Amino acid sequence: MQKNISTLLIGKGLPNYKEITPDEVNSSMPCLLKQLNKEFDALEKKIEKIIRKKGKLDWWVVMEPLQEITERLRWSWGVISHLNGVCNSNELRDAYSSQQSDVIRFSNRVGQSKQLYEALCVIKSSPKGPLDITQKRILENELLSMKHKGVGLPEKEKVEFNSITESIAKLSTNFSNNVLDSTQEWSLLITDSAKVKGLPSRTLEALAETASASKEYSANSGDKSTPEEGPWLITLDMPTYIAVITYADNRALREKIYKAYISRASSGKLNNQEIIKKILCLRKQQANLLGYKNWADLSLATKMAQDVKEVEILLEELREASMLAAKKELKELQKLAAKMSPKNAYKDGIAPWDVSYLSEKLRQEKFNLNQESLRPWFPLPQVLKGLFQLSKRLFDISIEQEFNHFPKWHKDVQLFNVLNSNGEKIASFYLDPYSRPSSKRGGAWMDECLNRDATNKENIVLPVAYLICNQTPPVGGKPSLMSFDEVKTLFHEFGHGLQHMLTNVDYPQAAGINNVEWDAVELPSQFMENWCLDKTTIQSIAKHWQTGEPLPNAEYEKLKKSQTFNSGLTTLRQVCFALTDIKLHSEWDEKLKITPDAFRRHISKYTTVIEPIKEDQFLCAFSHIFAGGYSAGYYSYKWAEVLSADAFSAFEEVGLDKEEGIRKKGILFRDTVLSLGGSRTPKDIFNLFRGRPANTKALIRHSGLVSTN
Repeated sequence: MQKNISTLLIGKGLPNYKEITPDEVNSSMPCLLKQLNKEFDALEKKIEKIIRKKGKLDWWVVMEPLQEITERLRWSWGVISHLNGVCNSNELRDAYSSQQSDVIRFSNRVGQSKQLYEALCVIKSSPKGPLDITQKRILENELLSMKHKGVGLPEKEKVEFNSITESIAKLSTNFSNNVLDSTQEWSLLITDSAKVKGLPSRTLEALAETASASKEYSANSGDKSTPEEGPWLITLDMPTYIAVITYADNRALREKIYKAYISRASSGKLNNQEIIKKILCLRKQQANLLGYKNWADLSLATKMAQDVKEVEILLEELREASMLAAKKELKELQKLAAKMSPKNAYKDGIAPWDVSYLSEKLRQEKFNLNQESLRPWFPLPQVLKGLFQLSKRLFDISIEQEFNHFPKWHKDVQLFNVLNSNGEKIASFYLDPYSRPSSKRGGAWMDECLNRDATNKENIVLPVAYLICNQTPPVGGKPSLMSFDEVKTLFHEFGHGLQHMLTNVDYPQAAGINNVEWDAVELPSQFMENWCLDKTTIQSIAKHWQTGEPLPNAEYEKLKKSQTFNSGLTTLRQVCFALTDIKLHSEWDEKLKITPDAFRRHISKYTTVIEPIKEDQFLCAFSHIFAGGYSAGYYSYKWAEVLSADAFSAFEEVGLDKEEGIRKKGILFRDTVLSLGGSRTPKDIFNLFRGRPANTKALIRHSGLVSTN
């Protein structure tokens, strides 16, 4: 056996990231897959023999060895996928692509095993050795998953199904790579200080540092760029884009960066338009093979929402609640634009690149609130300290940073340990907080490093999470000074991490976020966002990075009042995305003779107050549904927001200043939503916490949209 298998792709423990190189991937994965195929061969033969001899076929005979096999693949391929997202390079990308098809083939082989399917059916129905409720739910979901992987298909259709699965995976990878490459390849060097007027000083510092590090600039000048004199190199990484579109006084600059951002991956060799068509067609074809009318029906078969109609009813309820408010908010922006521009620069109306800029100006006017000026009160170390204090307050856990040597993939990565009330370590998590546009995928996410596995009480595996953000990095000797939106993003991803880490489910197949319906998985993350403006929490997270002074109460009140500002526009935007997703996957078809882009533009007519411009190719960078797990599931954000708002309202009912009541509710939330994972249905778990089903009242109230009903 090659050394690589035993040292790099061992399938357990914290990975040694630095040693998992593209060459190691190419040499190790084939060896691992060969070994796993042999082990699965043996499992199938064992099952056949037991069934033929009518022997006892119980959970441990089948599920334990199956879990060992699939976990080794999840661990190894998961590490490679993780590195592909946070340390992307052409070499790693090629290695990932070269192994992806074989990984999918093995996964399909397991999912289509008739011996395994028969064994699971026997175990489920067998009176011998009764199953507990968690085991039953795992089996039911495993059987449905196998159905969705084509276990019941005739051989000819199975071959077609497998080919489609591989094609979709390749297309999704290409989609993601095109978005990353098109984001990286665009830049704009500015030498005229008038063009960067309005940009915050910390942004100018970052743009000057980027210019100094740029080969293009350094090749033409031996001078170092300065924040005051430039030049400044603008890129499309998220912190830069948001700063320019929100604060740049130069309207032409805002237009330029907006059009570049909204048209990513839509032209030339990095064009995702045909990829989108192919993915949609292949998904529908695959759904039809499995007996579903469309991909949306297939997707919803494993979610809380029963069907497309139920999703559309929720989205329509939110659309109605937000449309009138959005129109009113747009009129306010138009009035401000007219007042700000005596030369009538906005005579043709507000353009999409004006909305964030004018909104920030209106926010300052309405609330006397400059969010940029609040950054010094949100240094990352202090925000983390306050977040950990909140975790102690609500869930009776302690979080400590790991200072001993540990494996990491980048120097900025930190590792933290989670301790229970007895001081025992129960979990850990990695934090990779900063934007790295040259090698790191955009956005923010939580992923699994290790899953809890307590089936062997003498060797319990503790959960470890990846928390990945793309926030403003430290600049000029300052720590990362976070915007309030970045604070909320960190809380959001930490919420996902809590569900992964605080699980008490012993079976790894249902521990943490495993086996949780997709439209419920955002509940803990959105729940945690609600605490960002809790008075006790804000006092612990918001302290000036230089003086240690707390955020002035007047600024806190402004920030709190401003949270429902433009909530109509914000809600409508999410509804537009969700409706576009669900309708593309339930109604769009090549036979319609219109492009996916034309189809979504029709939807935008009743879900936006400013229709998309011709350069707007938003779908070409909609990675959530074309390169992530949200296809026919983007509505999950709003679905889960209903759950999270209702859950938070339970704390409001006892009083956010009533520590004993908050503590009791927090422990109950931990022992239900965060602990039970996929061992019960989300509906049952929510009822255990709330004592009733969820409703939309709290969400609409929190959004400030009650008056529009």
